[in-house]
This record gives sequence, structure tokens and C-alpha cells, in this order.
Amino acid sequence: RQTLEEMRELYEQNQADVSEAKAGRTDLIFLIRFRHCCLLRNQRCILAYLYDRLLRIRALRWEYGSVLPNTIQFHMSAEEVEWFSRYKKSLATYMRSVGGEEGLDLTQDIKPPKSLYIEVRCLRDYGEFEIDDGTTVLLKKNSQHFLPRWKCEQLIRQGILEHILS
Repeated sequence: RQTLEEMRELYEQNQADVSEAKAGRTDLIFLIRFRHCCLLRNQRCILAYLYDRLLRIRALRWEYGSVLPNTIQFHMSAEEVEWFSRYKKSLATYMRSVGGEEGLDLTQDIKPPKSLYIEVRCLRDYGEFEIDDGTTVLLKKNSQHFLPRWKCEQLIRQGILEHILS
């Protein structure tokens, strides 16, 4: 915000000096050019900052899944939340288009798994959780289960389950 305010002031000063320079004051040309270079530098800095935030928001989709925690979403602007939503939809469309009928979830197994099943502890009440073979597991706070890794990864990222390392 400070940078944008500074840019607005520099632009207004340049506008006033350009009018005088057109009237014949050639000594202002160097000052106008200097302010213009300052404006361009500030613009590059703001664009680099916004691009970095965009990359971080994109990484949040891979880390937390399609639903961001409120603590993170609180620090995002409305435009950033909208961009996250569009990115999430675009990624979901792509994942459905590859991998046959069911699609391919690229967000699972970010690191190659050492085993297909893991032991997890439920950190808060979640309710019933269905596994692909049709069995349901009741996830209550502090209960421990031995579940397929790929079914648990999303819940681990959301903070509902905790991987118990032996």
C-alpha cells in the first residue's frame, strides 16, 4: 500500500512537471526520467511480490487440498481466494481428464510411499469414513486405525488424522 501511494505521488509529480516541460522548462526532463525509472522499479517489485504470493497460493492447493483452513484463508485477499478457487477447478478438470474413467488424483503420494497401509490417530471427531472395499470406519478423537495411505493423505493434510510412526 505504501508503494502504491508512493507511485501515485510520483505519477502526479511527473504529470505536473511534464506540463511545465512542454512549456519550455527543459531542466525538468532529467527529474521526470528519474521519477519514471522509480515508477518502473516499484512496478517490478510489486509484480514480483504478487507473483510470489501466487506461487505460494498454488502450493497451498497441493499441501492442504481443495479446502484451505480458515487461518490461512483469513490472510488472503478476495482476489486471491477467487484465484485459488479457479486453480482448484482447473486442476480438478485436468485430473478428471487423465487416468481413465475415475481420473487420476495427482495430489496423492507426493512422496513415494514405503507401504500401502499406515497407522493413523484421529485428532478430532470426524464421523464415518468409507474405504474402497465398502467397509466404514468411525473416526473418533484419539482412536487409532490401520488404513490405506492414499485414503488418509487428504485427512492428514487437513489435520484430522495424524500418521503414527512406529
